[in-house]
Amino acid sequence: MVRRYGLVVTLALGLFATTAQAEVSELKITKQPGLLFAPMLLMEHHKLVEKHAKDAGVPDLKAAWLTLMSGGANNDALLSGNLHIVTSGVTNMLLLWGKTNGDIKAIIGISGLPFKLLTRNPNIKTIKDFKDSDRIAVPAVKSSVQALTLQMAAAKAYGEKDFEKLDPLTVSMTPPDATVALLKGGAQITAAFSVPPFQYQQLEDKSVHTVLNSFDVMGGSHTFTAIWTSAKFRDANPQLYKAFVAALKEATEIVAKNPRAAAALWIEDSQSKLPLDTADKIVSGPQVHWTMVPENTMKYAEFMASVGRLKAKPDSWKDYFFPEVHGEKGS
Repeated sequence: MVRRYGLVVTLALGLFATTAQAEVSELKITKQPGLLFAPMLLMEHHKLVEKHAKDAGVPDLKAAWLTLMSGGANNDALLSGNLHIVTSGVTNMLLLWGKTNGDIKAIIGISGLPFKLLTRNPNIKTIKDFKDSDRIAVPAVKSSVQALTLQMAAAKAYGEKDFEKLDPLTVSMTPPDATVALLKGGAQITAAFSVPPFQYQQLEDKSVHTVLNSFDVMGGSHTFTAIWTSAKFRDANPQLYKAFVAALKEATEIVAKNPRAAAALWIEDSQSKLPLDTADKIVSGPQVHWTMVPENTMKYAEFMASVGRLKAKPDSWKDYFFPEVHGEKGS
């Protein structure tokens, strides 16, 4: 009996050790350089993931932050197993959710900021004024949240069957490069669908004006960016997953309570020449909404399903978000 009891204890301890060791020791997360990723910057700077991981019983965690500009690159790295958690536009998450039959889901949304389609051509007042010779810079054609929002705007303007009417005019260009090209002028691009702070830098040029605001297309505040991972990672790393969510919650609260400090940290980290007052206005602007609650994401999902970008239309936003956020009043 003693031997059997000892064997049971040994097996139980072995199982416990295996479970504990299943949590990864290095958590690989992506970020992007825009101000809308301020919570991620705070998490890195203040080591919030490590802090909450320690509280959760994983004391030696190392959080490795990598910068990837493309949503497609984020998705490829996640699928290959080279990354654990990725951050990009919500439409890239939806594309991967659809392709993996729901294995990939969003952890949380991280910002509700408007992005604007800007041009320096005084003759372009609405998207109907674009001509075949025009070129519109987006972070990634057809897949970025800007590209999908432009398609939604085109569907409203021309009818759903013509939702791709403006696609031939779009070119892939990073927001920093698009800013340089737009401000320089010339024939390279006519307009840029960008992100903060770059769109505000563009608007400092008096010849640049707004053609379209994403909030107008979406009918109000909407989740711009999201954070996602695989069900496999979540199941194998339950403590780290909870620690990451807790860290993001703390970072989001910090940005909401003290946006100026978050703006100052972003300037320092990116070595930006943007004045602090300007960065502060961007982070705390009237349309800026720092929240983890998913907002208007179903409008993207419904549109993508209606035009064949998703195989199946989700019944609810909860279909593509993990359960930890289901208690929120998302949409």
